[in-house]
Amino acid sequence: MTIFTYARVSTLDQDTGYQEEALKAAYPDAVHRQEKKSGTSTKGRDILELLLDMMGKDDKLVVWKLDRLARNVGDLCRIVERLTEKGAALEILDQRIDTSTATGRAFLQMLGVFAEFETNLRKERQLAGIKQAKAKGIHMGRPKLLTDKQKAEIRQLYTKGTTPKVLAEQFKVSRATIYNVTAPTKGRAAS
Repeated sequence: MTIFTYARVSTLDQDTGYQEEALKAAYPDAVHRQEKKSGTSTKGRDILELLLDMMGKDDKLVVWKLDRLARNVGDLCRIVERLTEKGAALEILDQRIDTSTATGRAFLQMLGVFAEFETNLRKERQLAGIKQAKAKGIHMGRPKLLTDKQKAEIRQLYTKGTTPKVLAEQFKVSRATIYNVTAPTKGRAAS
């Protein structure tokens, strides 16, 4: 029997340290792996995929919390099914769930439903907040780099022969922005 631990965070600037400490304290002799990938899907999570491929009969995958492994019931069920087919188990330290028992499997499925429900509620609140902000006229997304007046000025200077490099320096934007502003579009003749 081999125990594999899996720690995950969503972004490169986050740290798996807290998870790894808990996993190593529970299973100091386990094979410990960590990954910095989004958890919204199991796609692209190469370390998790490698662990699932490596596991065999009586092996166990241990994670700190359920959401470090899967954020929706579908992914969770697929992972548990793969482990079950291999005769392996899943343990979630924080919730004290072990799928090597019937109670553990049932409890894990209930937690998965609630985790997905929470994620969906969070998305709904986020969309409602965005809609409310837009209704109030609040600009969403990246701030505009140039005003319409500046864009018109750039086009005028460009038609007079000012180079994109000089324009980029003058307006403190990238040359790509200058190229986008000066590119011919429908309704505007190319100069």
